[in-house]
Amino acid sequence: QDVKAMRIANFAAGPAVLPMPVLEEVQKDMLNYKGVGLSVMEMSHRSQDFQNIIDTARNDLRELLAVPENYEILFMQGGATTQFACIPYNLMTRGSTADYIVTGNWSEKAYDEAVKMGYEPNLAFTAMTETPPCARTPDSSELKMSENPCFVHVCVNETVHGVTMRNFPNTTAPIVADFSSCFMSEPIDVSKFAVIYAGAQKNIGPAGVTVIIVRKDLLGKHDPKTPTMLNWKIQADKGSMHNTPSCFVIYVMGLVFKWLKNQGGLEAMRERNQKKAKLIYDVIDEDDFYIGPVVPKDRSLMNLRFNLKTKELEQKFLTEASKLELKSLKGYRTLGGIRASLYNAQPYENCEKLAQFMRKFRSDNC
Repeated sequence: QDVKAMRIANFAAGPAVLPMPVLEEVQKDMLNYKGVGLSVMEMSHRSQDFQNIIDTARNDLRELLAVPENYEILFMQGGATTQFACIPYNLMTRGSTADYIVTGNWSEKAYDEAVKMGYEPNLAFTAMTETPPCARTPDSSELKMSENPCFVHVCVNETVHGVTMRNFPNTTAPIVADFSSCFMSEPIDVSKFAVIYAGAQKNIGPAGVTVIIVRKDLLGKHDPKTPTMLNWKIQADKGSMHNTPSCFVIYVMGLVFKWLKNQGGLEAMRERNQKKAKLIYDVIDEDDFYIGPVVPKDRSLMNLRFNLKTKELEQKFLTEASKLELKSLKGYRTLGGIRASLYNAQPYENCEKLAQFMRKFRSDNC
């Protein structure tokens, strides 16, 4: 209880807050996992004990998201950023094109990576040049799609800019979606997407694993020069264990999946996340003291971004919040401002505490 009382309100964008029951289970298993005499960190990935861990994690993920059987679930390393290279390698051929919709920092990085690799992606839309940048997602009429793209790439939730795409392109091309910072925060109709990928360190575990959900018919279409460890077909054939996987992270992810099931699944998480975000957005919308740049229909439930009228006032906000143990509220390093990340494991009480502080800070500084 003393340790729990000492824990801060952690609003970091990732690595991020984890459920307390998961941390307690990890603590209990740290020296001797389930009586086998060693920690998961010491366990051979070829052992039956670890095979049970990874199989259970994969099966629970499939159940929670209702992933159809014609999709493979991969656990890879390198973060979602590595998938920016994996995607063109596995889905494009030289001389073909793919459409990229840029709504923020991470979708732009995905597009830039494809260009750097010598592919020829089409920039179907970018919000980076707008004022303010990346405060909305596009209408379908604004998209300049190519005639026959190999795929259409989107970032569903832009962690940096706090923008969420809720309406997807009407296209017959496969849709590839970066779900990193909203993965498993609500139900997903997996069948609408050809590929879903997400880094673990936002909503489902520590840093070190990226989940890829890929339609099986797309495997084996990779560029012949695709590096072995970036080849989805090889990863699928080897059960995500062509080499040593991030064993401990997969174990923790499995515990998070069990926790999600115990919480009532993803419908229950969506309801909770909506309530938490409403606490903060209600304060922002009460007057013009806090400036929320994102248009309301595209606001993220996970990464809530706002500004104050001067940088000096923003710094004062961060300093005073930190004294109350409201931590990691500083915006992304290239964007500034304030950002509160309210992932699944963020307690409702922390969001109440932040909303209360925001109202008091406004009253003291008007």
